[in-house]
Amino acid sequence: MRTRVGYAGGTTEHPTYRRLGDHTEAIELDFDPAQISYGKLLDIFWKGHDPTARPWSRQYKAVIFFHDEGQRKLALESKGREEARLKEKIYTEILPYTGFTLAEDYHQKYRLRQEQDLLKEFEAVYPSERDFVNSTAAARVNGYLGGYGTPEELKKEIDSYGLSPAAKKRLLDMLSSSRPAFKSCPLEGQQSPIAEK
Repeated sequence: MRTRVGYAGGTTEHPTYRRLGDHTEAIELDFDPAQISYGKLLDIFWKGHDPTARPWSRQYKAVIFFHDEGQRKLALESKGREEARLKEKIYTEILPYTGFTLAEDYHQKYRLRQEQDLLKEFEAVYPSERDFVNSTAAARVNGYLGGYGTPEELKKEIDSYGLSPAAKKRLLDMLSSSRPAFKSCPLEGQQSPIAEK
């Protein structure tokens, strides 16, 4: 439903990008279990990064933060399956969720912020930065701008974004002409890079 980027897993109070302390950069993901299961999200996560790569810093390590015993169990089971499949040690950690601090505004919806015309449209719909960051529509457009999804999916939902006809046309034209091919969800067989900001 929506994503936000920030910092998690540490004890440093009020972490920032410049003063991260012992936190790790993280993505907070809100999802509707009626639409996609936690297990399927784990499948996407494992296919979206190389779990056998040693982390080169605490800031950028791969980690799953679980919220309850059910999530912990599923995460551990999925890690076990990946280790068996890859026949290699997995460095991705599974840790309890202890809190999340939003990253600075300029980190949120990074791809969308690069498209000033579209960003202005979203600022008109969401004049509050908090509403913009929490917007499902902004998260979806940010994903499409990052190359995820299909043109058909975009066409089905673009009318729900609150954009002007000109902005909708610009978004559709931009993604169909100047961007590399859309990436499919990793569950559909293509390897995708780790989700970006």
